[in-house]
Amino acid sequence: MPWKNSDNRYSTVSIALHWLMLVLLIAVYACIELRGIFPKGSGGRTLIKEAHFMLGLTVFVLVWLRLFARSLGVAPKILPTPPSWQMVLAKLMHWALYLFMIAMPILGWLITSAEGHQVMFYGIDLPLLVAEDKQFAKQVEGWHVLLGTVGYWLIGLHAVAGLYHHYFMRDNTLQRMLPKRG
Repeated sequence: MPWKNSDNRYSTVSIALHWLMLVLLIAVYACIELRGIFPKGSGGRTLIKEAHFMLGLTVFVLVWLRLFARSLGVAPKILPTPPSWQMVLAKLMHWALYLFMIAMPILGWLITSAEGHQVMFYGIDLPLLVAEDKQFAKQVEGWHVLLGTVGYWLIGLHAVAGLYHHYFMRDNTLQRMLPKRG
């Protein structure tokens, strides 16, 4: 599985991580949106919240792998080359997405810690990041919810930009990140 990008495509690792993380982010959002179908304090609600935590922390681990893979070379060129303002916006969008994928799990872990609850990550009890402080937990939860809403927009704009480049600009932006066909 190649780690380095070619001139016209991202590496197999980068492509696999990109699409895996999209699926994970959908699952993270689905967990938090669907938790309301279970009554508070029920086993189902606890299970879906724990899945939300575990999937979010999985994103946190994988984002570092993505950043490592990204650091191994330059991004494949977009052909035809878009205007420089689009390239600047694309860089800002990518860094905003990376920051989002790092900050959200940390904020979630802080909330859980401040509520005095242990976080399980694939059978491992993670340490509490802060001492129990319900007021701090509420404050951080507000940031987490706000950033979660921002995340919907970031992910949506990222997808729309890829489709815009593919169908309207007719460049290779999207093709660079699609899996190879047989």
